Amino acid sequence: MMTSMNKKLKNISAQALWQNNPALVQLLGLCPLLAVSSSVVNALGLALVTTLVLIFSNLMVSLIRHQITAAIRLPVFVLIIASFVTCAELLMQAYAYSLYLSIGIFIPLIVTNCAILGRAVTFAANNSPLISAFDGLMMGLGFSSVLILLGALREIFGTGKLFANLDILLPMATNLEITILPNYPGFLFALLPPGAFLFMGLLLALKNFIDQQIVEKNIKNLSPNPSSSSLAEDIS
Repeated sequence: MMTSMNKKLKNISAQALWQNNPALVQLLGLCPLLAVSSSVVNALGLALVTTLVLIFSNLMVSLIRHQITAAIRLPVFVLIIASFVTCAELLMQAYAYSLYLSIGIFIPLIVTNCAILGRAVTFAANNSPLISAFDGLMMGLGFSSVLILLGALREIFGTGKLFANLDILLPMATNLEITILPNYPGFLFALLPPGAFLFMGLLLALKNFIDQQIVEKNIKNLSPNPSSSSLAEDIS
């Protein structure tokens, strides 16, 4: 029983973080991902909200999956997601208002994020609450990893710095700005929307390259060893 559960959790993690990553493979939620990822701080803020919404919406959908009919299932799921997004938006206004001013316009778009609704319909509606919550966590981490990496690349190439204005997300994190490229004049293109598309394309190309190398390595390992084949023929 535990072995089967562990395999299922490992499969969920592998699917969410790499094989079926919502940002790199499914290409879902790209509007806020590309718009907000001009800095690591903005990316962290949206990543945190998206992950929390995924976890709690998956959990709630799984808890009520037997109490709702198929006819009203989709509107109910959207209502659940919208409720959690509204709660996250109000909390951000209360405790991270500076960050809300920076990315607040994109928070309501989380309701229309197909990655969240898709997991509610295809996974949470068919699995237990704990498994659904874990799936939401892994999917959120998969989306967040791409978002934060994209934000880091754009911030470094755009300004030469990293973790600028981190105190608007974490008030205690002051003076943590890191200068990666001293005396760097800046590259405005990296901070603009076209730069987001360029860096996202590079990340997609990198993932495809790694996947191709993994496939070729597996094929090489599965193919028979020529020397072994010739030796077997000589013996026969």
